[in-house]
Amino acid sequence: MATTGLQHVAAMYAGVVAPPLIVGAAIGLSGTELTFLTGACLFTAGLATFLQTLGVWKIGARLPFVNGVTFAGVAPMTAIAAATHDKADALPVIFGAVIVAGLLGFLAAPFFSKAVRFFPPVVTGTVITLIGVSLLPVAFGWAQGPDPAAHDYGSATYLGLAAATLLIVLLLRRFTRGFVKQIAVLIGLVAGTLVAIPFGVTDFGPVADADVVGFPTPFHFGAPQFHIAAILSMCVVMVVSMTESTADMLALGEIVERPADERTIAAGLRADTLGSALSPLFNGFMCSAFAQNIGLVAMTRIRSRFVVAAGGGFLVLMGLCPTAASLIAVVPRPVLGGAGVVLFGSVAASGIQTLVRAGLEKDENVLIVAVSLAVGIVPITAPDFYHAFPQTARIVLDSGISTGCVAAVALNLVFHHLGRRPEAAKGTTATAAVPRPAPQSIS
Repeated sequence: MATTGLQHVAAMYAGVVAPPLIVGAAIGLSGTELTFLTGACLFTAGLATFLQTLGVWKIGARLPFVNGVTFAGVAPMTAIAAATHDKADALPVIFGAVIVAGLLGFLAAPFFSKAVRFFPPVVTGTVITLIGVSLLPVAFGWAQGPDPAAHDYGSATYLGLAAATLLIVLLLRRFTRGFVKQIAVLIGLVAGTLVAIPFGVTDFGPVADADVVGFPTPFHFGAPQFHIAAILSMCVVMVVSMTESTADMLALGEIVERPADERTIAAGLRADTLGSALSPLFNGFMCSAFAQNIGLVAMTRIRSRFVVAAGGGFLVLMGLCPTAASLIAVVPRPVLGGAGVVLFGSVAASGIQTLVRAGLEKDENVLIVAVSLAVGIVPITAPDFYHAFPQTARIVLDSGISTGCVAAVALNLVFHHLGRRPEAAKGTTATAAVPRPAPQSIS
């Protein structure tokens, strides 16, 4: 149980620590504060995994379901940080928005499980693709170095370290199998850090300054603040997260031969949303399902939810050990950039895989994807496109994930629901609403 639980941690670790690194860098946190935020996200991911696997009352799908910080919230959270004048208030504003979105999602869970037909693969695939595409510029920025104002930003040394890390990950994925292949990104981060030592860009200061034992003090960064624009943005992210979790539960139910019914989906969504609402109490972010761990269940055929709960226990222990959390702060930014190309690109590829099942031979689905992707890519390709809008509105508009999701849902309603007979609408989206890919496609 310990070794297989650790394997789940290894498969998700890079995905858990990446969001706090991105958001923390956007806010300008020190190495010590970044270590604290990373540890808090590990701790809350463990708690959310407990809630999902072990369950309590009508909360928790009780499936081998790993929960952690969702990538979907990264772009909106960095947009919130950019719109906050005093960076010291950025995390409290984010935490307040996550709390409200989590509580609203908890109340909406039983109704959302019935309304999943409005979020077919053509919508979820578009949004997941936008998540990956929105995060890729972050990886490119990391690859150029830690300080955009420095004279060596984008130097051959930094880009070479990023390329070396990317090459190591690709070679491991190509020529290894099993456990080593699953943790290729983690090994790539370690190897890239070792390669970077002779170039003088590796700083071991965060490890030396970190305590061996610690606890994520509640509201360490300040009491939560509640701003309506930030709340709206995170509510959109919550809808995206709940949609993705629903699809993951349906797929996981097939793999473990316990099909997820409406009650299971509602219980799983309650765990997701309650975990998200409680996470900011311990300085964590919004939590959601980790799809890569579903592939691990399919590959290993170890279907016990208690194994995944053991993995949640390791996450909690890592969160209570600042020294362990600080190790990720040692990794140089160019090394993170090289690994991030694979990590974030894989998210985009996952969305494309979902779109393959979306029925793109139909013209209306092509239009939904085309327009939604275009709307979602606007903030990436033209960051000042909405410069004339009020600052509060830009928190939502500057998030390609939020705007792309709204566009996809609206267009799906227009083309597949409004003005159609119930039978026709049902026939159009019934198979899309319940994606049940085979284990081979998941892995």
